[in-house]
Amino acid sequence: MMTIWDRSLPKARFCDGLSRRNFLTIGGMALGGLSLPTLLRAEQQNGIRSSHKSVINIFLPGGPPHQDMWDLKPDAPAEIRGEFKPIATNVAGIQIGELFPKLAMLMDKLILIRTIVDAFGPHYAAQCLTGRVSNENPCFGAWVSHLEGPAHPSVPPNLSLVYPTQYPPWGEPATGGFLGSPHAPFGLVSHFEPGHKAKNEHELSPDAGRFVPCEISVERIRQRKGLLDTLERWRREVDTKRATQDHDDFHEQALSILTSPRLANALDISQEDPKIVERYPLGSHKYHANAAPRMTHNFLIARRLVEAGARVVSLNFSFWDWHANNFESSRSEFPLLDGAVAALVQDIYERGLDQDVTVIVWGEFGRSPKINKDAGREHWPRVNSALMFGGGMPTGQVVGATDRYAGEVIDRPVTFGDVHATLFHNLGLDPHTPVPDPAGRVYFPVDQKSQPIAELI
Repeated sequence: MMTIWDRSLPKARFCDGLSRRNFLTIGGMALGGLSLPTLLRAEQQNGIRSSHKSVINIFLPGGPPHQDMWDLKPDAPAEIRGEFKPIATNVAGIQIGELFPKLAMLMDKLILIRTIVDAFGPHYAAQCLTGRVSNENPCFGAWVSHLEGPAHPSVPPNLSLVYPTQYPPWGEPATGGFLGSPHAPFGLVSHFEPGHKAKNEHELSPDAGRFVPCEISVERIRQRKGLLDTLERWRREVDTKRATQDHDDFHEQALSILTSPRLANALDISQEDPKIVERYPLGSHKYHANAAPRMTHNFLIARRLVEAGARVVSLNFSFWDWHANNFESSRSEFPLLDGAVAALVQDIYERGLDQDVTVIVWGEFGRSPKINKDAGREHWPRVNSALMFGGGMPTGQVVGATDRYAGEVIDRPVTFGDVHATLFHNLGLDPHTPVPDPAGRVYFPVDQKSQPIAELI
C-alpha cells in the first residue's frame, strides 16, 4: 500500500474564499520485485552513478507568521510580540521560536532568510513555484526539466506532490508554460478529474487530490490494452493545442514510467527503515486541518523521489492563513513542521545528500506585526522569510534583518527571483540562460536583475 497524504476540512478556506479539498490514497501499485534501495545498490555495483543535483521545494500555503517562527521580537509591545518566546539554537547568536526545539538543535545545518521583500498581497503560490507572480510562466521545475532533462529515464525530472491550494482568478497549478507539457510538473496529485466542470469559481473537483495512476494494477500493466487505455487518459490531459512533439514526448515518458518499478518503489515508504519513518511525526491538525495525520510522510517521500532520480520535487504542507487564532493554530502546526523538517535534515545529512540536495521551506508572504482583535495576523507582503539547507551552501547563518517589529527590512533585502537564482546555481545551471519560445521571443529562468544570494554560494 502506498499513500500520499492530504486532507482538508470541508470548510477550510483561504481568506479570499478559496476552498481546500480532500485527498487521497493509492494502493496496489507494487511494480516488480525490487525495492528502491535494492535498485540503487544494483546500479552502484554496476557502475551506474545516480548522484545528481536536486531541489525539494516545500510550500506553506496561506502565509506563515514569520515573527512567531524565525524572527521573534521579544522586546516589542505585547500586541506585536505575541505569546511565544525565542529560544537559543546550537549556533551562538541565532534564536528561533520556542515551538521549534528540534530545528534549534540543527541550526548549524540551516539557513534563515528573514528579508524577502517583493511578495504580493493575495495568495500567489506562483511566487514560490516560479519566482514570478503569474503561473503562465514556466515553473522552476519546468525550466530544470528543459535545461537538464531526466536524471533517470523512468523518473520525470519535475515531480509535484502539491495538493489543491488555489483556483482562478488567483492562479492555477504550476505548469510548463511555453516549455510545454513534457516539462510541466508530473503530478502525483491531480487537481481536477478530466472533463469536470466547476459549478462555481470556488469549487474543486470531488476527486481532487487523487494520485494520477492510482487505478493501475500489476495485472493491467501487464496487459497491453490496459496500458494503452491508461496512456490515452493521460493524453487527454495534455493541452491539445501543443505541438505533436509534446504529445509524443509525453507518451514516451509515460510509457517509460509505467513499465519501470523505480517511481512506484520510491513512493512506497513501507520499503523504508521503520526507524527512519518514525522520525516523521504523526499528529492531527487542530485548526484548518489540511493534512491527514501522516502527511508529514510526504517529506520522506520527497527524499526518496530525489534519490530515485527526480531533479525537482514540489510539495505543500498544511494551511497557514491565520487571520484568527494564530497562536492556537501555531501550537498545533509548528511542532509538526518542526519534526518533519528536522527529520528531513537528518535524512539529507546522514545519507550524504547535503551537497547535492537543496531544500527550501517558505510561504507566499509574511504576517502583520500587529495582532488583530481575533488573535490573528493579517497579510504582510513587505516581509517574508524562508528556511533552507543542503545544496553545499554555508549553513548556520541568517541572511538579512528586520526592524524591532519584524515589519520592515532594515538590512539585506532579498527577492523571490534571488532565491530562485540561488536554487538554479545550486543545480549548476545559469539562471540567465536565454530560451526562445515557439514564436522566437527570448525568456530567462529568472529576471535579469535577480542574482544568486552571495552569502549562500
